[in-house]
Amino acid sequence: MKILVVDNGGQWTHREWRVLKYIGVETAIVPNTVALEELDADGIVLSGGAPSVDKESLKLGKTGEYLDKLSIPILGICVGHQFMALHFGGTASSADVAEYGKVEVIIDDHDELLKGLPGRFQGWLSHNDEVKNMPRGFEILAHSKNCICQAMKHESRPLFGVQFHPEVEHTEHGEDIFKNFVEICKK
Repeated sequence: MKILVVDNGGQWTHREWRVLKYIGVETAIVPNTVALEELDADGIVLSGGAPSVDKESLKLGKTGEYLDKLSIPILGICVGHQFMALHFGGTASSADVAEYGKVEVIIDDHDELLKGLPGRFQGWLSHNDEVKNMPRGFEILAHSKNCICQAMKHESRPLFGVQFHPEVEHTEHGEDIFKNFVEICKK
């Protein structure tokens, strides 16, 4: 089992790598400019990052190509999640209320990514942008008081996104989310 972390310049990219490593997954951090054919993995994580997704999406390198051409499971975190929504025709732009620190995440659908989690848990957030309108073919898995899409998935492809940061210890059940993603990658 190998899951690569695509680095979009996030402050916690190394934490995503570390959580995967700690739960027994072979992993490495790769730049978002790495050639598609070099992404030899069972799944990838699109890290968070500083770029404003609606104004600086070019800083996300080849992320769109990975989404279009890879058939392996992909988990987008923060800006990776926002870019996924934007790339597939949704909208992502400045949040009406930016979320920083602990926020209550409310699960709408306990799908395979969020299975085994309680209906509400504390997530750690750090974002100015958010998904405003869902792209066709995606469904909302979780929301918060100020954000309509804290988690989403594609209806037929193994594509998932979360606005919150499951890799940081302040997010309850974050390791469980990564373990669920690993199980998705094993299929």
